Amino acid sequence: MKLLLGLCSALLLVLVLTGRCSAQTPHRCRTPALLSGSMSVSAREGQDWAVAKYRYDAIGQRIRLWEFGQVHNKSFHANMLFLFRKAVVYTIDYRNRTCQKNPLHTAFHPSHIPHNASLLSQVILGGSSAPGEGLLVNTWTGDVPETGGKYLATVTEFGCIPVSTLYYTEKSGWVVTTYFNAVKGIEDPEQFFPPPFCTDADTEEEELDFFSAFF
Repeated sequence: MKLLLGLCSALLLVLVLTGRCSAQTPHRCRTPALLSGSMSVSAREGQDWAVAKYRYDAIGQRIRLWEFGQVHNKSFHANMLFLFRKAVVYTIDYRNRTCQKNPLHTAFHPSHIPHNASLLSQVILGGSSAPGEGLLVNTWTGDVPETGGKYLATVTEFGCIPVSTLYYTEKSGWVVTTYFNAVKGIEDPEQFFPPPFCTDADTEEEELDFFSAFF
């Protein structure tokens, strides 16, 4: 009888602990400091779009982009290096060995879920019938007082890897970003240094923020 009660007590404890784990509230999180992957961005109801490979370094506050897309019905290719601590962005042309340098009018914002974000939902992308068929994600929403904008950000429950972001301001409308093929770490840190032919580049007068530079 004592053995039976002991087994029941142990089983009850397991059930209680399992219930606590499965009922945990999603927590606000921070994306890995070093991340590589790809992304697609769409604005103006799909009239402007771009697809890019990215390298993200929150430690050094640097972002590298290789992108192609279409803006105002014109195709473009771009190779860009954002150095937020130096407040400059380079547009690099390896074919012609030229480099455009613009002031970067944006502070670096690490990729994370802000403390004032509100949980909208937790869902499984794909299927939930068997292990490996789906991906557990959390969607958060909030306002951006600096720009008067608002956002919806979806990240993975495990790892806080970005999945998608919807960002809205009256000026830009909805900007939709989807992330894929993310890998933790940076394969080649040299990608965050401008090539030698950029050394003598004059700084242009036009200031850019991240979105205006991207497009």
